[in-house]
Amino acid sequence: MSDEVLRLAKSSGATSAEAEVSLGVGQNVSVRMGETETIEYNRDKGMSVTVYFGQQKGHASTSDLSPQALSDTVAAACNIARYTAQDEFCGLADPALLAREIPDLDLHHPWPLSVDEAIAIALECEQAARDADTRIVNSEGASVSTYEGLFSYANSNGFNAGYPSSRHGISCSVIAEEGESMQRDYWYTSARSASELDSARSVGMRAGERTARRLGSRKIKTAQVPVLFEAPLASGLISHLVSAISGGSLYRKSSFLLDSLGKQVMSDIINIEELPHIKRGLASSPFDNEGVATKPRMLVKNGVLQGYMLGSYSARKLGMISTGNAGGNHNLIIQHGDLDFQGLLNAMGTGLLVTELLGHGLNMVTGDYSRGAAGFWVENGVIAYPVEEITIAGNLGDMLKQIVAVGSDVLTQGSKQTGSILIERMTVASGE
Repeated sequence: MSDEVLRLAKSSGATSAEAEVSLGVGQNVSVRMGETETIEYNRDKGMSVTVYFGQQKGHASTSDLSPQALSDTVAAACNIARYTAQDEFCGLADPALLAREIPDLDLHHPWPLSVDEAIAIALECEQAARDADTRIVNSEGASVSTYEGLFSYANSNGFNAGYPSSRHGISCSVIAEEGESMQRDYWYTSARSASELDSARSVGMRAGERTARRLGSRKIKTAQVPVLFEAPLASGLISHLVSAISGGSLYRKSSFLLDSLGKQVMSDIINIEELPHIKRGLASSPFDNEGVATKPRMLVKNGVLQGYMLGSYSARKLGMISTGNAGGNHNLIIQHGDLDFQGLLNAMGTGLLVTELLGHGLNMVTGDYSRGAAGFWVENGVIAYPVEEITIAGNLGDMLKQIVAVGSDVLTQGSKQTGSILIERMTVASGE
């Protein structure tokens, strides 16, 4: 199919072209309060084509893969290209960077789950959450999802490759009540293979326990204290770093980390590796969205930035070379220390443990950071009581350099693997 799309583009006068084809099937079942709530089937397919007439670019896509629809889509992309302005930086990836060997990363593990089996798993998960504490009075439900798909990419420089993948998950969210206090929380597990998912019971119990422990929340006075970001939220700090060193932010000069290559951007205890070829990794890929070969690399070494996140276009704008990150980062592994979660609490002494963040209070240009938050007040290394309606504030550039420790409580739920992160000092204020 991709070959035919490229042939059509060439016959229409395009000097070069690229095409993506994706197919996917999935099932999602959710239950609530012991009853089946939704059963969804997804069957997606699509083709997108980008054509270049010299340095003019046109793009079109379709979910109809019939020969006539493919022909019409290519024609639409060509028509767009003829009317766009020239851009000296657009074009296919450098042929020298394209993947020549496609390693098998073991990403495809179908989960042949019947609807009845999925419902039973979801019910077990929700029941475990409701049984976790007598104060859990309601539920937002539990869900079980399965997905498998195929992605392929081809371009007129001779690249044509693809690979199948899968991703499955179990999640649960419940509500607890005590007096006038009402709280909700959730938990989930995600993996390429169903055999690597946490059990439905453990996901439910974790969701229930996390919800009940938030009851009786208080507010706290404004103070400057250490802040511990729980592992599920700590990955968000790394996401902000990735955004700040990504090509689009850099060439638009909308990042607080401009010209930061080779400079100290984080605490000197921080080492981050990008490992695209982890077997069954949630962000593993043999090549990026432009066919550029992915390679393991050190992104941050002893706090010093070793590389940016670039696709071909942003690399050309910056006078650099693509890093194989068209489409985003691959598995980022943040090296952790010896302290477990309790060890981090002990190291913090008195301060704030953050377990939920609200809003999007980050100015990417200046690094100013201010988010609504909820969590727990910690005294002498012991969780004292839950807190809510508070704001945490600082400057992300300073926060990254003030990381005191990364815990060994590493979570694998997405493209960034990190334990909880302890920051030396932030401003914590009442949300009123």
